[in-house]
Formats: sequence, C-alpha cells, structure tokens
Amino acid sequence: MANNKTLANAKKAKKDEFYTQLVDIENELVHYKHHFKGKIVFCNCDDPYESNFFKYFAANFNYLGLKKLIATCYDPSPVAGRQLDIFAEGILPEIGKKAYKIEITEVTDVNNDGAINLADVEYLIKNDKNVLSMLEGNGDYKSKECEELLNEADIVVTNPPFSQLNEYILFLHRHGKKFLVMCNHNIVHYTEIFPLIKNNELWLGYNSNKTVRFAMPDYYEKWDEIIDGVKYGKVPSIGWITNLDIKKRHEDLILYKTYNEIDYPKYENLDAIDVERVADIPCDYFGIMGVPDTLLDQYNPAQFEILGADGIPEYADELNIGRIGEDWMFRYRKNGGTGHYTANMRSIVLTKEGVPKKPYSRIFIRRRQAEPHQIAIYEQGEHSLPMAAE
Repeated sequence: MANNKTLANAKKAKKDEFYTQLVDIENELVHYKHHFKGKIVFCNCDDPYESNFFKYFAANFNYLGLKKLIATCYDPSPVAGRQLDIFAEGILPEIGKKAYKIEITEVTDVNNDGAINLADVEYLIKNDKNVLSMLEGNGDYKSKECEELLNEADIVVTNPPFSQLNEYILFLHRHGKKFLVMCNHNIVHYTEIFPLIKNNELWLGYNSNKTVRFAMPDYYEKWDEIIDGVKYGKVPSIGWITNLDIKKRHEDLILYKTYNEIDYPKYENLDAIDVERVADIPCDYFGIMGVPDTLLDQYNPAQFEILGADGIPEYADELNIGRIGEDWMFRYRKNGGTGHYTANMRSIVLTKEGVPKKPYSRIFIRRRQAEPHQIAIYEQGEHSLPMAAE
C-alpha cells in the first residue's frame, strides 16, 4: 500500500512517477473553464503515452476554447504505450526512447462520427507529423527548449514529480506563469512556499488534503491493487495549488462559536489563542489566533489575514514568539511528554486542562474586518480589540 512513507522514499530516491487518474483531474478542472478560453496550455511533465492531463485537454480542446495545447515528456518514458496506446505505433520510431513534444492547435471531427474526442486527436497526430516532434534534450522542464515553450504558454497544468515540487513551483512563479498543479498538502509548510501563500500569490484549489489513488510504474514494490496489469496505490494528503483566481477563495467561512477562556486557551509564549478546529474559530474574537493549516482549504483573504506559521523560524521575531522555557519543559516532561523540544526553541506551546501541550501545525491569523455589532460584543469583555488590517 502506498502511503506517506512510500512518498517519502520515492522523493528521496527521485522516483516519484505518480500518474493521475482522469477522474481526479476532471473533479478539479471543472471549476476553471473560464480561465482557458483563447489560452495556450502547457503540460510540461506529461508523457502523452500515459498523461491523463494531456488526454483531458486534448478531448476538451474545443469545449475549453483553447488556442494551443503543448505537452512535453522526460525521456525515456517508463510507461510508454501502457494506457494511451493510440500514440504507440506508426508515428516516429524514437517514441519511448527519447523526449518529445506534442503541439495541438486544432481538433476537428475528422472521422465524421459526430463527436470530438481522442480519436480525432489520434488522426491529427498520425496525419500531420509536425504536430509531434522530438526534443533535442531530455525534456526536463528546466531545459532551454522547454523553458522557451513555457515562455510561450499562458497556463501550466500538470502533476510534477513531488521530489521537485518546491523547486518546480518557484520556477513557475519566477516566470510569472499562471498554473494549476497537483501537490502534496505539506507544501503549505515549505519555507519558500508559505510566504507566497501568506501574501496571496498562491492558494489551494478545490480538492485539498485528500487521499488520491495514482497509477504507478511497475518497479514500485507496494501498491493497493493491480487492474489490467497496472499498479495503483493510495497516497494521502494530496491537493492542488494555483494562482488562478477561484470562486471559493471569495466565500466567507461561516463562524458560529463564541469566545471563552476555557475552550480557547492562550499560548504561554505568544499573545494569541489556540483554536483546535477550523469549525471552532470564534465569531467574536479579533485578536491573533493559532488555527490548523486546514483553514487554507477555506481561506478567504478578505475575511482573514495570515500572519505567520509555527515551525517557520522567520515568523518567530515577527510574531514575538518567546522561547519555550525551562518551566514549561519541566512540566511537559513531568506529564510524560516525549516530543523533541528544548527550552530554547521558539515554537508555540500551551497548557490545557492542566496538561502542557504542543499544538500541531498551526498558522496564525487575525480577522481582517469586524462588523459593528461584533466590535460592541467584543469590547464588553476584558480583552482589547486590535486594529483591523488594512
């Protein structure tokens, strides 16, 4: 069975060819149709022998109103002809041995069957060899020829190797490209990615932090099942990251809980309250809150301001997170705590129900605006109202 350990081992070995199923692509892409009209889409980690990303955009070329579809692969393909075998024979003898690109600018109902589908794409490729051509290099997305294709493209959509995810996202960002990329949810904690999320340059897509079933190369030793000779394994914590504007990031999270000192204890080394679940964010509190990173699945930048994240050192000074301290460490160990913490660490800690705790994976937020009636309720308490962010 594929799991986080499998993913970690694959990342370490630089062998992470996880092939996305069409249904998972469709479930996400259904929300982005308006972004694609008249655009050039580039799938730069996608061998059409296997890539369902290429299959999706080729089959929906006219529906989406694409100007052009480009796909490039890294050589050699470990799965050439295994599923999308319409490309496997009779085109170029080098296929499966060397990197190549496919460029499609028109998909018409050439076989007159009343439908526009992959059969028409197959006809185009087999009857116009200029559509499919070999690359000079190995097809790496950073290579000069692939970078030139990137410069031509408007939007990049793909599932990149997770071992290169951080580098890949930063590469697209530096080029100023719009993109929608499948990712591991842990990307929200990457020290170079989180600031982009904080500054509203990146955000999570619609399907976030889910367990996804991928097709895997034959050399993978663990899987869940084999269907028609193909290995499939489940990988947890998978989602999408994008800089394409989407409807859900403009929808307010509905808040209904009210603040009290028992359910929302303060951290011992940061002037902020701890919120255990996103659903428990209080509607009448306007100070700093530490919340689970799953808030990013529902984050509206007009409703909340992201201030930082626990575990990313650069925010310790900005937020004035104090050191854990000898007293907390003593009580923590006395209560059986075994986590790898030291008194000099600057990571948020609290004591709840008399037990010293270290909350897991918190990001720090503040309400960006408050309704007058909420301010009135808040000011009746013993706490002061911080200035709302501009």
